[in-house]
Amino acid sequence: MRLAAQSGPDSLLNVSYDVSREFFRDLNAAFVTRERSAGRMLRIEQSHGGSSAQARAVADGLAADVVTFNTTTDVDFLAERGVVARDWRQRFPLGAVPTTSTMLFLVRRGNPRGIRDWADLAKPGVQVIVVNPKTGGNGRMAYLAAWGAVRDRGGSDADALDFVTRLYRNVPVLARGGRDATGAFLQRNIGDVLITFECEVISVDREFGSGRVDAIHPSASLLTENPVAVVERTVARRGSAELARSYLNFLYTPEGQEIAARHGIRPRSEAVLRRYANVFRPLKLFTVEQHFGSLAEAQRVHFNDGGTFDRIYTPGKPA
Repeated sequence: MRLAAQSGPDSLLNVSYDVSREFFRDLNAAFVTRERSAGRMLRIEQSHGGSSAQARAVADGLAADVVTFNTTTDVDFLAERGVVARDWRQRFPLGAVPTTSTMLFLVRRGNPRGIRDWADLAKPGVQVIVVNPKTGGNGRMAYLAAWGAVRDRGGSDADALDFVTRLYRNVPVLARGGRDATGAFLQRNIGDVLITFECEVISVDREFGSGRVDAIHPSASLLTENPVAVVERTVARRGSAELARSYLNFLYTPEGQEIAARHGIRPRSEAVLRRYANVFRPLKLFTVEQHFGSLAEAQRVHFNDGGTFDRIYTPGKPA
């Protein structure tokens, strides 16, 4: 069959966070297949790294058509610089958040350290692998989950500060992004426990073999959001706005939601979520708004230069 002539660009660049590689590999293939059936030959290119580092790269000129991050402040960072629309949250359904996740622990097979909940991560001698919250959303969500877990069980901010200070004393090195953290834990054999997104459980099993790690679900954890946006600066120049919007809207389709679920990323579709009840264990989830006001406020207080994180952690020294 002869394909109809197409107009407009034949490629898109999606700049995304570190541990989403496998998910977008499959999502891109499905989207390209759908577009081919409509007569469009298309190539989707990917760039992955720590979410905040990726946002800075886009701000500095990386020609992304779309961004798919794991923290809304990284999209806000681009909106403040006129790179994405200021009303980006209104451009797509559900506040431009097609999927969510949460933070779990990965421990070595058999859980030799007996790690069950957040408090165990601050015990003397336990080494915790975590992403640098200054460079990756994975790291910020881990930090906020640890702090919020104290608040969620009735502790004060002073109690939470004491806990996260002790936890980061147990961090031998900060990873650049989520996949770097997994590599440190499994390839370089550093640490006793890895704090990471729920989806990394499936990725680890696929890449390193089932049974290498045990997944530990703490008593409570943070609901995290995976926001998306069109990079207006790029699509205006390339004429790719319509294609970029179609690509991001595909994340909300039943097929896109199903692909997310298969990769351990929580779909917003209740029907798909129910079908994957065996993957997404019931877990008490709290939100950023409950304990921090907003993610922007958490960024200002905890992660901006001179914030709480800088005061409790000095690279190469005990916290």
